[in-house]
Amino acid sequence: MDGTLSPQSAPYVRVVDLETSGRDAAHGGVVEIGWQDVMHTPDGWHLAAPPCAQLTYPGGPIAPWTTAIHHITDQDVCDAPPITAVAPAILHPPARPQAFAAHRASFEQTWLRALLPPTLMAGTRWICTYKCALRLWPDEPGHSNQGLRYSRRPAGLEKHLGNPAHRAGPDAYVTAHHLRDMLALASVEQLLRWSRQPALLVKVPHGPLRGRRIGTLTSSDLDRLLASPKPPGPDLAFALRTERARRAGHDDASIQQLALPL
Repeated sequence: MDGTLSPQSAPYVRVVDLETSGRDAAHGGVVEIGWQDVMHTPDGWHLAAPPCAQLTYPGGPIAPWTTAIHHITDQDVCDAPPITAVAPAILHPPARPQAFAAHRASFEQTWLRALLPPTLMAGTRWICTYKCALRLWPDEPGHSNQGLRYSRRPAGLEKHLGNPAHRAGPDAYVTAHHLRDMLALASVEQLLRWSRQPALLVKVPHGPLRGRRIGTLTSSDLDRLLASPKPPGPDLAFALRTERARRAGHDDASIQQLALPL
């Protein structure tokens, strides 16, 4: 059924992906925006076809190191419209989505908030498929967009539509498959709640214990990481405190109180 639905025919979530020209919005702009809708029908969630993408002029040169990632050049975007001209139709379509989604959604939100008028972002709700993947599929070997693509092998993902990686349309298409599978396991509102909380990391991301699964750490390891002179950061701290509370027998409701909304 994927690929046969109209974006106005049913409730939907819109996946958005950006490619950019620099390290942050103060030193670059958006060079491409892609989007893919995931629709709710009586028999479940399905992708609407096709994935869409639009090149955009970033307002200045593209840094070579970013071109090396997405292969979009200054020549490709010299005649493209700016993101401010393209975004209104994507973020405020006639039939409004229930939410927007992106893999590591803070990236898309940060760039769009920096480059667009506040009115365009007002009222938008975002699902972070990275944070939700950590919750729903903690045993995957990795939780990057492409890593999940190849470890989980989502049904119906067509290789030619998901390639090349690091282009906005294909990346949105891949993320949309993860989102579709998440929505078979959890509601839109549950995914939004997880997305507002810190990431519930599965592995220690840095330091002497880097790569160790948090669930396998000793209690003294948990305490030592939390008491480190260098603060562990909100995601790792949340994961460590959650694991400690789980071992202490706290119920789910009290563990959720450990989450500090973003």
